[in-house]
Amino acid sequence: EFIPKYRTRRRQAREQAGEADHHEGMSSDDELTPTELGDFQKSKDNVLEDSRKVFEDVHADFCDIRKILLKFQEWKEKFPDSYCDAYISFCLPKLLNPLIRVQLISWNPLEQNLTELEEMPWFRALEEFSDEENISESK
Repeated sequence: EFIPKYRTRRRQAREQAGEADHHEGMSSDDELTPTELGDFQKSKDNVLEDSRKVFEDVHADFCDIRKILLKFQEWKEKFPDSYCDAYISFCLPKLLNPLIRVQLISWNPLEQNLTELEEMPWFRALEEFSDEENISESK
């Protein structure tokens, strides 16, 4: 309901401004008003600020993916039977999901200065953990 009214308003504004070269369905974010852009940026900033506070009161050992994976690696080395019986490889995605999601809040794959997923610290930590797991399994 909101979108058709919004499109109608933008179409009327284009017609009044004499923009005849517009093709229907080819709208872009450039057509947002400065007020709308400001509201969006303010909302985005609020979300990013709130995301920084999510793990504010959590002990550092439990909000750093590398440290968490290190604990699991130690468990696997000291008590391999218990580690295997706990099906840790199936549990890790659910355990690390909130930590990774918070780190991805500000990631925008459409930005010019894009940080590739493979370059992110959490990705490298998982990759190293996975390599360690594969090495120890082959032994």
